[in-house]
Amino acid sequence: MQPCRPPGFGNPAPDGRYCMDYNASAALCIAVMLALLLIGVPIAWALLSSSILVGVAFFGMSALDKLGGQTFYFLYSLAWTPLPLFVLLGCLIAETTIGSDLFKAGKNWLSRVPGGVVAATIWAEAGMAAALGASAPCIVGIGKITVPELEKLNYRKPFALGALLTGGILGPLIPPSAVMIIFAILTNASVGRLFIAGVIPGAILAVMLSATPVILCLKNPSLGLPAGPVAWRERFASLKKIWPMIIIIFSILGTIYFGIATPTEAAGVGCFVVLILAFTMYNMRLKALYRALVEAAAVNAMLMITVIGAQFFSYMIGSSSLSERITNVIHTADLSPWLIVILVNIILLALGCFLDGITIMLLTVPVLVPILVGMGFDPLWIGVWYVVNMEIGLITPPMGINLFLTGSVFKVPSSDLMKSVLPFLAVCLLFLAIVVGFPQLSLWLPGIMLGK
Repeated sequence: MQPCRPPGFGNPAPDGRYCMDYNASAALCIAVMLALLLIGVPIAWALLSSSILVGVAFFGMSALDKLGGQTFYFLYSLAWTPLPLFVLLGCLIAETTIGSDLFKAGKNWLSRVPGGVVAATIWAEAGMAAALGASAPCIVGIGKITVPELEKLNYRKPFALGALLTGGILGPLIPPSAVMIIFAILTNASVGRLFIAGVIPGAILAVMLSATPVILCLKNPSLGLPAGPVAWRERFASLKKIWPMIIIIFSILGTIYFGIATPTEAAGVGCFVVLILAFTMYNMRLKALYRALVEAAAVNAMLMITVIGAQFFSYMIGSSSLSERITNVIHTADLSPWLIVILVNIILLALGCFLDGITIMLLTVPVLVPILVGMGFDPLWIGVWYVVNMEIGLITPPMGINLFLTGSVFKVPSSDLMKSVLPFLAVCLLFLAIVVGFPQLSLWLPGIMLGK
C-alpha cells in the first residue's frame, strides 16, 4: 500500500484505500497520549499534544490547518453552547442553600425510618444533580451539609459516606449533565433528547439507592437508628423550601420536553431563574455572584480545551481503519450484537478501575459508539449506560477518583470506605444491567417528545 494523506490533509488515495501512514500515525498517537497520561500530564494537554506532535510529524504543517479549522467549526457550532451555561447554572446554585433545604425536607419526612437520614442524603443529591450535573460537586456539597448531621445521630461514618459516594452517580445521569453534553458533542446526538433519556433511569436509580440504606439498617440497626419523630407542621413547612428547585427543574427540562426552548435556550432560562431566586430568596450578593462567574469561567476553559483536544484526537484515530478493522473482526467472529454490548460494558468497567470517566469517554466513544450504532442500537440508549458506566468507574478501586476524594475530604480511611461502598456498588451494577437490558427505560420519554 502506497503512503498517502488522510482525508482533510490533502487528496485521498486514488483507489479509496486507507492510508498506510495514517494507520501508523493513529497507533502512534494513542501510544504518545497514553505515555503522557502515565507521566501525569492532564488529559486535555495529553490529547492535544499527542495529536499535534504526531500530526505534524506525519503530515506536516497542514495538520495545524486542520486543527485550526476544527477549533473554529467547534466554537461556532451550536452543539456545545449549552455546556458553559449549564456550568454557570451549577456554580450559581452552589452559592445558595438549596442543597441544605432539600436534605432537611427529606430528613423530616424520613425521620422515623431506619436509615432514613442516609436516604434523605441521596434524595438531596438527586435534587442537586438536576442542577450541578456532576458527581464530585454533589458529593462534596451535600456531604458537607449532611455528614455532621449524620455523626450527631451516631450513624457509622464510612457507611454514610458509602451511600453519599454512590449517590454521586446521579449527578451526570439526571439532566442537565455536562458529561451527557460531551457525549452528544462526540457522537452528534441530540443534547435535548439525551437529557430527557436520563430522566426515568435517574429516578429509578434514586429509588434503588435510597432504599438500600433502609434495608441495610433494618437488617443491622447498629448502622444507624431513626432520627426520631418530627411534627407534621415542621414536615410540611420544610416542603415550602424545595419549590425553588422544582421551578428550576421545570424551567430547564420542561421547556426542553415541550419544545418551548432548545437546550441552549433552556440553560439560559435556568440561569435567569436561578439568579432571580438567589437574589430574592437566598440573599445572594455581588461577591457570591463574582465567585460563581470566576469558577464557571475556569471550569469552562478546562472543558473547552479538553473537548477541542478530544475532537482532533478523535479525527486522528477515526480517519484510520481502526474502527473498520474492529468491525470486521466482530463480523468475522459472528458475535451477537447484545454480546458486543455486554463486552463493551465489561471493558469500560475495567478501564474505570484505572482511568477517570472523561478520559475513558474521550478515548473510547470515537471507536466504539460508531460500531454499536452501526449494529442498530440507539445512540441515546448508548449514552445513558455509557454515563452510568463512567460514574461507576469513579467509585471503583484501585483508582476511583471520587473514592479517594471522599476519603480525603471527610477524613475516612480508603479501606473502610471501600468496604462500606460495596453494597451500594452492587446496586449500581444491578441498575446498569437494568438500563442495558431494558432500552425503553431510556427511549420512552424521548420517543414521546417526537410524537412516536
